[in-house]
Amino acid sequence: MPFSTLLYRYFFFGWLFRDVNRGNVLERAAAWRHNREQARWLPTYMRRWLWVTLGFYALGQCFESLLQLPGASVIFYLPGAMAVPVNAVICAAWVGLRVMPTQA
Repeated sequence: MPFSTLLYRYFFFGWLFRDVNRGNVLERAAAWRHNREQARWLPTYMRRWLWVTLGFYALGQCFESLLQLPGASVIFYLPGAMAVPVNAVICAAWVGLRVMPTQA
């Protein structure tokens, strides 16, 4: 498997889930059960994105404080800030898959 695919799968979880809007009723129910089972991996992705956020903010802080380069610190603060909504989406998906009732 190419490194780019592995890197994508390390940070993005879409490949774990199935589309619950395709197929007949039985196939959709099976996809829903599969997605609920795969939701156990979402906290792992949340932790990965939390570390990405903290790492980028730490690098931004180093560039701003230690190296006195506030303009260059934006290069690290921006991806760190963009990782926060990604983590919010993962959290919402995890809560939704855990709280929503099982489909019949």
